[in-house]
Amino acid sequence: QVQLVESGGGLVQAGDSLRLSCAASGRTFSSYAMGWFRQAPGKEREFLAAIIRGGGSTRYADSVKGRFTISRDNARNMGYLQMNNLKPEDTAVYYCAADQSLHSLLMIKPGSWGQGTQVAVST
Repeated sequence: QVQLVESGGGLVQAGDSLRLSCAASGRTFSSYAMGWFRQAPGKEREFLAAIIRGGGSTRYADSVKGRFTISRDNARNMGYLQMNNLKPEDTAVYYCAADQSLHSLLMIKPGSWGQGTQVAVST
């Protein structure tokens, strides 16, 4: 499986923007669909966005559509999540994940997870 490491989290104010990064290693990243998820305290892990291997198609959860943008750079083995107009309810640990099956990502059952990065949004 591919190994994933997230970065870019932090403490921001409502309305601010953040860009999360996901560095992939170990396998051919371009062979994997990738996605972003989050988990808030006391809640289940939530799907946010996914992007297919070549980057030509994306999927978003309704809760972030129009505010978050997923992208990838296969030449650099990197994935990204641009988050705009952040809200306090966006506070969570954010995870990137990868799988050769987009369906597995959408079912929140990917083969590879990163360790997560904390995002906190204050009022």
